[in-house]
Amino acid sequence: MTCQALVELVTDYLDGSLAPEDRERFDSHIAECFWCARYLEQMRVTIAAVGRIEEDSVSGEARETLLTAFSQWSGGEQPPREPPE
Repeated sequence: MTCQALVELVTDYLDGSLAPEDRERFDSHIAECFWCARYLEQMRVTIAAVGRIEEDSVSGEARETLLTAFSQWSGGEQPPREPPE
């Protein structure tokens, strides 16, 4: 599994809705990739902090602002494959 594929599946993983073979691939990738493990933990912390927000509870303007911000965010340079020392 690539890092990009993991990012695309993280919500399904956290919801417990991945097929068993996909969950196994996801878990294997997390065990080997420091950066994806870090991303998964950040997602867990975010969900715990904000809870579940219903889409209907977000105004159209706020939704557009968030979508624009996320679509323009590059995260900076690609991190090195090895975790920092």
